[in-house]
Amino acid sequence: MPESLQGTVLHAPYRRAVVIGCSAGGIDALRRILPGLPADFSLAVVIVSHTAPAVTNLLPDVLRPVCAIPVEEAAERCPVLPGRVYVSPPGYHLLIEPDHTFALSVDGKVRNVRPAIDVLFASAADAYGRGLIGVVLTGANDDGSRGLVAIKAKGGFVMVQEPAGAFARLRGMIEAGSLGRPRFVACLYNVQMRQLQARQFGHWMFR
Repeated sequence: MPESLQGTVLHAPYRRAVVIGCSAGGIDALRRILPGLPADFSLAVVIVSHTAPAVTNLLPDVLRPVCAIPVEEAAERCPVLPGRVYVSPPGYHLLIEPDHTFALSVDGKVRNVRPAIDVLFASAADAYGRGLIGVVLTGANDDGSRGLVAIKAKGGFVMVQEPAGAFARLRGMIEAGSLGRPRFVACLYNVQMRQLQARQFGHWMFR
């Protein structure tokens, strides 16, 4: 059985936020793990998903029915509050400022995408330090791998989805796993996330 996530590093009360990045197959992966968050979940969850530019962001509407906590689109200068799921708006890089508010940017694409996972992860690492957990889900490029390195360098905790359980298993998963050196790799098709909280992040319950 893979390493348990019940170690002391995950019980630490200083955990404040979870950042999640995904692209190809990401919506399905999110719909599998977010229902495990309880209604009293105490961390902020911030998601960047590679999506085509659109006038309306449909992802919050897709995720709300499966989440016990509020889901909303991140907005400029709004505070990052605990117990909420935030989704990046299409066409903008999403950043977290040192005062734990959101910033939106129309700077150039990073690895041919905007929003980019690396941009969110790097800014969140600066804002939260060891209080941050970074997760890279299924994706077909290496966006997110450098962000995981930044999170780990600041003392945060990093995870990637096991390629065998991912919709897209290309270079992004390999890069995220090697560059970020995550402590745990989880197959989302075989596990379920429970009690993802500040003092007890992640019982990954094996079926």
